[in-house]
Amino acid sequence: MTIEQRLSELNIELPLLQNKEYPFSIGTISGKLVFLSGQTPMVDGKMKYTGIVGSTVSIEEAQDAAVICTLNLLSALKVLIGDLNKVKRIIKLNGYVASEPNFVDQPLVINAASNLLNDIFGVEIKHARAAIGVAALPGGCPVEIEMIAELK
Repeated sequence: MTIEQRLSELNIELPLLQNKEYPFSIGTISGKLVFLSGQTPMVDGKMKYTGIVGSTVSIEEAQDAAVICTLNLLSALKVLIGDLNKVKRIIKLNGYVASEPNFVDQPLVINAASNLLNDIFGVEIKHARAAIGVAALPGGCPVEIEMIAELK
């Protein structure tokens, strides 16, 4: 089964990324590795969630934000390589959660991204991961995720 077929089977449609001018790329290819810049929970050019997890953003909202970030990452990956079937595996995921100082469930938030990637690419070779709590993120969003993928 191709990745596109798997996305269709999961009723997932990748979003179109907004074409904004930044002083960096959405990602960089080096050999067989693709280093993707961090993505936030932007939907149609607007931040779907803003706030701090543990006070103004619930764990469930943060998990949804993590899923949106992951879909945006996959869209960026597709833009860079043209076809997601060129992906051998996801190597690393770094998830950043804007959270209250006493909030310790960052892994629960980023699990939503890991679970989605496992559903799409399979669990035969799981990715490495970090789930990090931070004071603030761009645009006031609660979650930002960056990813490294390996090409076939």
